[in-house]
Amino acid sequence: MASLGSADRRAFALKINRHSSAEIRKHFGGNHGLHHSRTNSNASATVWLTVPQTYDAVEPLDLEEFFMSQLKSGDSALMQEFGDFPDDDLKVEQVEKECRTIRHSVPEDGVELDPHVRDCIKSYTQPWLVSHNLAFLVLSCLFLPLPCVFILFNSSPPGHDMTLTPALILSLLQVKSPTLATLTDDSGHTLTSSDFNLRCLTPDKRVEGLLAFSSHEELDRLNQETRQGNRHPELFALYPPPDEEDTVEIRPVPDCPREHIGERVMIRCQSIKFEIEIEPIFATMALYDLKEKKKISENFYCDLNSEQFKNFLKNHTDHIDPSSTAKSAIFSITYPSTDIYLVIKIEKVLQQGEISDCVDPYVTLRECDSGKNKDKIEKLRNQADSFCQRLGRYRMPFAWATVNIMEVISSATLERDITDSENTKGGKSSSIDRRGLPRRNSERYSTIDEPFCNVSGFKPATITISTIIKQEGDRLSDEDLLKSLTEMKKPQKRIKTIPGTIKLDMSPVNDTPTSCLSTELIPLKPVAEKSTRLIKEVLEFPSSEVYVPHNIYRNLLYVYPQRLNFVNRLTSARNITIKIQFMSGEDPGSAMCVIFGKSSGPEFLSEVYTPVTYHNKSPDFYEEVKIALPARLTERHHLLFTFFHISCQQKQNQSGSCETLIGYSWLPILNIDRLQTGQYCLPIILERLPVNYSLHTPEVPPVKWMEGHKGLFNLEIQAVSSVHTQDNHLERFFTLCHALEGGVTFPVRIREEKIPENKLEHELKLSIIALSSSSLEALVLSLHRVLDKLFTLIMQPMVIAGQTANLAQIAFESVVSIINSLHNSQELIRDQLGRNSLLATYLYWVFRLPDPPRDMQNPVPSAESRYSTMGRATAATVGSMLLQSRIRSSSNPDIPGPHNSAEDDEVKNILSHASSYTQNTFVFFLLQQFHEELALQMVVSTGVCRENAYKYAWFFFELLVKSMAQHVSQLDKYNIPRRSRFSDRFKDDITTIVSVVTEVEQAEKVNISLAFFLYDLMSLMDRGFVFHLINVNNYIPPDSVSMPTLISMRLEFLRILCSHEHYLNLSLFFSSPASAPASPCPSISSQSSGSCSFQEQQRILALFELSPEFKQQHYLTGLLLTELSAALDMESEGYGSTRRSINAIYSLLCAHDLDHRCIKPEVRAKVAALYLPLVGIIIESTNYLDFTVSDSRSGKNKSGGPDDDLENVPPINQSVAMAIAGNPFNTLGRNALLSMQGKSIATLAADTSRHLLVCFLWVMKNADGNLIQRWTIDMPPSQLNKLLELLTICISCFEYRVFCTISVLFFFFSCSVFIYHTGTDRTMGQREVLRWRKDLTQWRQTNDRQDKTKAELDQEALISGNLATESNLIVLDLLETIVQAVPLADCKDSVVGGVLKVLLHSLTCSQSTTFLSHTFSTLRALVVKFGDLLFEEEAEQCADLCQKVLQYCSSPVDENRSQACATLYLIMRYSYSNNFSRVKMQVTMSLASLVGKSSDFQEEYLRRSLRTILAYAEEDTEMQNTQLPSQVDELLRNLNSILSDTVKMREFQEDPEMLMDLMYRIAKGYQTSPDLRLTWLQNMAEKHNNRKCYTESAMCLVHAAALVAEYLSMLEDHKYLPVGSVTFQNISPNVLEESAVSDDILSPDEDGVCSGRYFTESGLVGLLEQAAELFSNGGLYEAVNEVYKIIIPILEAHRDFRKLASTHDKLQRAFDNIIQKGHKRMFGTYFRVGFYGAKFGDLDEREFIYKEPGITHLPEISHRLENFYSQCFGDDTLVMIKDSTPVDRKQLNPNKAYIQITYVEPFFDDYEMKDRLTNFEKNFNLRRFMYTTPFTKSGRPRGELNEQYKRKTILTTMHAFPYVKTRINVIQKEEFDLTPIEVAIEDMQKKTRELAVATHREQPDAKMLQMLLQGSVGATVNQGPLEVAQVFLNEIPADPKLFRHHNKLRLCFKEFIMRCGEAVEKNKHLIASDQKEYQQELKKNYNRLRENLRPMLERKIPELYKPIIRPRLENR
Repeated sequence: MASLGSADRRAFALKINRHSSAEIRKHFGGNHGLHHSRTNSNASATVWLTVPQTYDAVEPLDLEEFFMSQLKSGDSALMQEFGDFPDDDLKVEQVEKECRTIRHSVPEDGVELDPHVRDCIKSYTQPWLVSHNLAFLVLSCLFLPLPCVFILFNSSPPGHDMTLTPALILSLLQVKSPTLATLTDDSGHTLTSSDFNLRCLTPDKRVEGLLAFSSHEELDRLNQETRQGNRHPELFALYPPPDEEDTVEIRPVPDCPREHIGERVMIRCQSIKFEIEIEPIFATMALYDLKEKKKISENFYCDLNSEQFKNFLKNHTDHIDPSSTAKSAIFSITYPSTDIYLVIKIEKVLQQGEISDCVDPYVTLRECDSGKNKDKIEKLRNQADSFCQRLGRYRMPFAWATVNIMEVISSATLERDITDSENTKGGKSSSIDRRGLPRRNSERYSTIDEPFCNVSGFKPATITISTIIKQEGDRLSDEDLLKSLTEMKKPQKRIKTIPGTIKLDMSPVNDTPTSCLSTELIPLKPVAEKSTRLIKEVLEFPSSEVYVPHNIYRNLLYVYPQRLNFVNRLTSARNITIKIQFMSGEDPGSAMCVIFGKSSGPEFLSEVYTPVTYHNKSPDFYEEVKIALPARLTERHHLLFTFFHISCQQKQNQSGSCETLIGYSWLPILNIDRLQTGQYCLPIILERLPVNYSLHTPEVPPVKWMEGHKGLFNLEIQAVSSVHTQDNHLERFFTLCHALEGGVTFPVRIREEKIPENKLEHELKLSIIALSSSSLEALVLSLHRVLDKLFTLIMQPMVIAGQTANLAQIAFESVVSIINSLHNSQELIRDQLGRNSLLATYLYWVFRLPDPPRDMQNPVPSAESRYSTMGRATAATVGSMLLQSRIRSSSNPDIPGPHNSAEDDEVKNILSHASSYTQNTFVFFLLQQFHEELALQMVVSTGVCRENAYKYAWFFFELLVKSMAQHVSQLDKYNIPRRSRFSDRFKDDITTIVSVVTEVEQAEKVNISLAFFLYDLMSLMDRGFVFHLINVNNYIPPDSVSMPTLISMRLEFLRILCSHEHYLNLSLFFSSPASAPASPCPSISSQSSGSCSFQEQQRILALFELSPEFKQQHYLTGLLLTELSAALDMESEGYGSTRRSINAIYSLLCAHDLDHRCIKPEVRAKVAALYLPLVGIIIESTNYLDFTVSDSRSGKNKSGGPDDDLENVPPINQSVAMAIAGNPFNTLGRNALLSMQGKSIATLAADTSRHLLVCFLWVMKNADGNLIQRWTIDMPPSQLNKLLELLTICISCFEYRVFCTISVLFFFFSCSVFIYHTGTDRTMGQREVLRWRKDLTQWRQTNDRQDKTKAELDQEALISGNLATESNLIVLDLLETIVQAVPLADCKDSVVGGVLKVLLHSLTCSQSTTFLSHTFSTLRALVVKFGDLLFEEEAEQCADLCQKVLQYCSSPVDENRSQACATLYLIMRYSYSNNFSRVKMQVTMSLASLVGKSSDFQEEYLRRSLRTILAYAEEDTEMQNTQLPSQVDELLRNLNSILSDTVKMREFQEDPEMLMDLMYRIAKGYQTSPDLRLTWLQNMAEKHNNRKCYTESAMCLVHAAALVAEYLSMLEDHKYLPVGSVTFQNISPNVLEESAVSDDILSPDEDGVCSGRYFTESGLVGLLEQAAELFSNGGLYEAVNEVYKIIIPILEAHRDFRKLASTHDKLQRAFDNIIQKGHKRMFGTYFRVGFYGAKFGDLDEREFIYKEPGITHLPEISHRLENFYSQCFGDDTLVMIKDSTPVDRKQLNPNKAYIQITYVEPFFDDYEMKDRLTNFEKNFNLRRFMYTTPFTKSGRPRGELNEQYKRKTILTTMHAFPYVKTRINVIQKEEFDLTPIEVAIEDMQKKTRELAVATHREQPDAKMLQMLLQGSVGATVNQGPLEVAQVFLNEIPADPKLFRHHNKLRLCFKEFIMRCGEAVEKNKHLIASDQKEYQQELKKNYNRLRENLRPMLERKIPELYKPIIRPRLENR
């Protein structure tokens, strides 16, 4: 409670919290610079936040005044059409409640009800009251999935056949298998330049009107008209929808309150069959949760008896209601668990005998047995009939069965097909019906296995239960049943069973079936048309609390008799039953027919009997008695229990009743006006019931009691009631509230106490305080009614005992407390905005302003009257209440209102408008008062209440809004202006609330709620006032909030506000300048559009800037763009807010684009003008954009080469280098890479960049063209360059990605996809738009789903294709706008060059035919208008242009080819006069590059294009008198000859060596044309790089660099430049072949020769840097050093120290690699390959050395070649020669092809080895190779040692390896033979070397050493050293010619023995202790070998030394 008095508190609030907006702004505005400081009242320190300058406060316009002035001004057409809010923006309407049953389950009319019951019924039946803010509805619709209509339009002209046939599609997808038919067959079929004439082809259709224009302006106009046709109006309809993670502006509509239903399962009882059928049996089904030890459903009764057995009981059945014949029941399960059991209890008619006796025949007899049993069965049947006739109304327990239904569901779910599960997901599941269900969030439920939770998605199953268990008479209670279930789970538990089966069908229930009854037996919707068997819903008793407020009237009572104890009773009472009745009085006729019947009987009964346990004096019961409680209960209502003994056997002379009365007991239903529930133990009376017994409890009357008044009868009573709260606090509160409303007599009795009128206020306050002490479940169940009552107390001043009661404050505090409790509960769920779902539901659907006091309205007010005709009241009442309401506050009546305030004037003003509605005035002021009182309570609240009220401010905000909406809905009837709708005092309170909310500690959490509050206020209040609230909030950062959090809060806040349906109006979009001459805001006088003054230029540029004037005029837009600008500025600080800023604007523009009100172009231009500052922001932020999205294309390398200033290029990575190597014509794939050097690296994610760019494109698409043109004219060149750079990025970002389905290829290759609107009326809901459908595709930029269907892929492709086309066309429109302004620009050349760059870049990307057609038109216009400029100044781009156009000349699509041909001819035509030679060279080089690079190039299309160009030349009448036609003819012939090489290259596509040979031959053919040779060398480099032959690729680039060096040395004489190709010979001697270029052959000055970008110093450096990179990739680090030796002098001469640093860094890495990798590097492996046979054509009898990767074995290359040539010739034709012996041509089959492959090693002479010391040197610049062939004289390859010869073959190649090819011709072969002794000498030398190396290694390898020793000194080595010595050294040879060899071998052995000794000693130091014996064995073998060899080694040949020594002495 507040310590201050109410009046003081109000005054205090007025003093403290009332700051004017101006004061706040003045204090926190821009005067404080960058630092805003605020003192936190809770801390002594001051918190300082750095706020960006862009956050400077701007005072918003007074919106209402502006609207009025605009309406009065002449320029108001658009304003009136679209400006002010429509009438239906806010709608308060009643929505009828959806009732599941055909009628509400309420008491019948005519019954007088208690006020509480009446309130309940009204609450459950009155319509919902919904306040629709249409802004929200429309916004929500914008992102709903819409149906799509796709129409494919062929881009070809009408009547023109589409050329894309299925065969063509397949040809595009397939790669033909290689064939060598042209070599093996007649080669005359090959197309060559000599035998193919272009003129024999038919040209393509020419472009109409190619030269039919009279001026440049007309050409531009024609192009623009064509370009604007068939355009898609809505760009965002093609773009993936916004990410839902960021959509804070979508406020979820709470689910409509509905009755709680769990997961539903239908169980149908098919049959219950025993072995014998002798009597009727009855089934009762219910669910039990074993884990919770609880019964979780009511009983369902089922009768499956045959008509025969039903007739046994007809005497006891009055009639059978259809509802009692149901065999199917729907069970509900809220908390699925693994231990839920369906228990089926079976009863039979009572008969004489124990249960065991009754069961015995079922166990022992069989219906199918022989005739002896038939008599017994018939006898039993007759006995049963007899018992039924006499005892038919009594039952006895018989048996029971059970099944774990969750196991059934689990197995049915696992068995289910995938398609079934998908279908189920698609259907409406029961979870949809109960999606508002807040389930428990505790650990108990989080551990449930997933399969068991899928109750609604299993496959229907049939259950057969064969275990039917005999019921034990002493185990009948539920406790016993649960114990039995637990025991059954244990293994090997023996159970007594009865033979029989129970069959059940179980299926999930998704939709309520027809013919279904509720638990109250009211038919459910839908009702069956035909009468079918009914289905009953079974009421669930959830195993734990369910927090769903009551929504329907339900008033049921369940009575459970449990136990009776007659053990001490000395009577014969043993077969005991209890008759249960619900009595309304004491008369026997007062038994009410409210007890629900069982199966096959009436629906309702007045009495029921419990089953009988035979001869049991203390029976247990399991009966469930279900009672429909009357709506009005009195003290006379009670339950009456009558106890009987049943005589089973009729005694002689006894014809009367079988019942013997034992006694009575009773239980009053009400105990002190409260429903009695719980456990009871009642005594039993033995006499007649006393008079008025029902008014007392059974303990009171003085009568004869059994066992002296001892409790003998146990029972339990449970209520399922939405009327009786069963909570003391709630009952007390409701009772006192109804007492307050009148109609009661004092004192009021509540339970034990009586409350007089003077204490009512005090007790009511206590009860209000105690509300929060209620149990959570009880509070939630009655939540709606509790809140309704509290709000009534807040609003209405209550008069108690003549005094006005002050209850508003305490009621408000109670509301806050309840809201706090609900939010703090872990059991209740919240939505994504953190709102408690129960409260959100209440506010949206339930809350309505409280009714006026009953004496102030009609006796029976209708629900409609409040919102249509208004309730009427008497004049006297109106007068008194009006006076009271104006001079007293309900919060504190002591505060008098000022009599002459402005508010009174306002009231008089309003009343003057409403004089005819005098009788409605009370309701009017009542409606007005609630929101004011609520706001006041929020303002004056203190302490914990205040803290919690603002912590959960969302609730009070929405409450305020809904009450204000109801208020306004009434005011609108009087046409009250916005400013007069609410009082100034209320506005003051709102201002205070908003300022307080921003200061609370939970400001971050309340932020979104506040935004939605202000959002709603804009539809209700003075909009200028709301803007001031936004202004105050927007510039006061809360204390202790970090900057990232603050930015995030502001973004969410603004995003919500900007999502308002009338955001455009609020931003005054209609006042934005949509055309060039207009001024940015009305305050600036507009000037003449004809003057191009500096001021106007500045004004145009200012439109694209975020100026203070803009921010003031367009307030919300200015705030949002300010956030984006600030976020981009702070992006480098890592706040990460940019993505959210961009997404906010992106969502906003998306909403505009799809808004049906923005269809008109003039409206769109106005809207786009609103976002012109966004364009400026984006252009300044290009350095943040990530445009790498363009590089993700597979199969195409779009990375570009270096720009003009190649010296500034950073070190190029491998992929970029190879792109340059393969493409000398910079295709601008990432041209921006170079122009952005020195800027910040990209910090935005690719998808965020894409969002920002699509916003830019949208503005450009819709903005006024003249305005854009003026802007491009006026902008500085640097800004224009940035704009062009941005357009390049846009093209890359929105490139079309090809999807791999056949149907999609139609789009890519020949079709344009346009959108077809099905309706002419383009209003929302009446048109179908092609757009992303979230129900089909969950689109993400990184789309990971791999299981998409073909339809999904096709749809994505179509939409993506549309997006690519439209976004590129927008870029093209802007480029045209820029170009058309060129004559007015100062820097014409740079503008045209920049535009051309962007256009060429667009041609490198995948594009649709539509876009290509328009692009070629634009290119042709450029050529026509600026031909001289292009061909002279833009030489580099001229090359690019030629290449791109030529590439499209080979397109398989007719339209693309046709456009490209027309463009290429125009290039030739307009370059003829001055630069034709350059164009010819560029076209020729382009074709050479195209042919060399493209693997899928199709020459037949290009030939047709060449023929078309020839046709253009022949048909051009103006040029017939010039040399142009003949020059074109000559050029085309040259191109045709180049194409001929293409055919051969195509044939050898799969034979890389042959392909490289052919390309090498073509390159060699261009020895005299450096440009073309360079092109082919680069083509070869790319091919090698693709095969990972990096060394050969590098060599191609070294050759290219040498070619450039030759040219440069002729042109310039600089010492730092290489002297031609000679300088390169250290890299490779092969390079000298490039020195063929000389002055005799070539003149560098000739026009068009050596004009490419590589024939420059920077081009040379670029080539060499790529070569170095490739050498490094190939592991030849020494070559890297040689390359950089040439580069470094050039860099030093240019003082390029950055590059020098990078170069030396790379050199260091290269040297480090040499040191680290050492001998581990693997170089090439070499093989000799010989081809033999006429089949090989030119290859016949030619030998090559093939270079293969490092570790390549002979079988690998053999397999590769065999596979390839087998495909060419067939397996039968090709023969692989397995050995290396010389091939005898005569022995070969002429019809076969032979290949011989031999491994060869590099061969060096001894003198060469002195210079080749390192491993690299032994593997670089190799020309000689050797292989050996063993043979014997007899012809065998192998023989004995003394007959084994060896032939050495040395091959010399034409060039040194590595070269530009991987195979080189053998040009020389040398052979020499070794004799057997020479072979032995070579072998022994080799062994000796190996031993020496292994012994003297720095880190010896013990295993290797031991292996060598074993092969040298081992005792059992075949043909080992000892055998060699014995063969060749045992005797001195007879032939003196062998003396030298003999001696040399002897010396070899001496060295060999010495090395063996060293090795043995070395091994001794290396072995472990366990190898000592092995060492001894080695030593022993070594000694033996040395001893055996000693005689032979010491024997010398005397003759040998004499002739040798003497000549040496003489020589000396």
